[in-house]
Amino acid sequence: MRITKLINFKISICSYTNFINEISHNGSQNISTYVCIANVHMFIEAYRDVNFLNVIDNADIVTPDGMPLVNALRFLKGIIQDRVAGMDLLPDLLAIAEKENIKTFFYGGTEEMLSKTATYLQKNHPQLNVTGYYSPPFRAATELESDKIVKIINESGAGIIFVVLGCPKQEKWMYSMKGKINACMIGIGGALPVLVGMSKRAPKWMQKRSLEWLYRLIQEPRRLFKRYLITNTLFIYIVMKAYLIMKLKKYWHKIFV
Repeated sequence: MRITKLINFKISICSYTNFINEISHNGSQNISTYVCIANVHMFIEAYRDVNFLNVIDNADIVTPDGMPLVNALRFLKGIIQDRVAGMDLLPDLLAIAEKENIKTFFYGGTEEMLSKTATYLQKNHPQLNVTGYYSPPFRAATELESDKIVKIINESGAGIIFVVLGCPKQEKWMYSMKGKINACMIGIGGALPVLVGMSKRAPKWMQKRSLEWLYRLIQEPRRLFKRYLITNTLFIYIVMKAYLIMKLKKYWHKIFV
């Protein structure tokens, strides 16, 4: 697995299978690591906030979730990279954890979501060893509460922690817990409600054409309209600006060097 930078944003480069193998290995060995599943929203959050960019830079793995990131890697750097989406990673990791007896823990989400998750897993992954579910308060946790959850997770022996707090909260939480929680933490955000049937995923043809964001927008227009209008437009601007600068540098070098 190698690392590249899309503008200033860290992305891990390897095959989908190697991502799965690396994450499951870290989980099986209880190695304190964290995985960011990156899309345009995360890219823009990091572009705007240097502190959040540092969170991404310190991640052990940053997968290119959204097709816009995959396409931008090819457009700017000529890198052909598999899309590594949270909605694909989650079910695959659950299957591997069940097969290899890697203990798992779910942190985040509402009580309703975690209840539906437990029901789903009992039906579809009956041999999966889930050591706990924890729905934290919406407010910031106190130091005592943070210490408590670290103790609960570590004593459970979980190797993979599925973190369901949404971006950028889940990435900041994982960053703060690296070196404290003895497990591989992975921020799965909106993948869990899709898996358990609380929301639907875009059809394959939309996924392949980088239109999954549009499908989500249709489902939740009030919540997502402003985000997508701003983030997608800004992302296109940033990528095109980088492309023009790259071309100008090459032209300048050809003429004067």
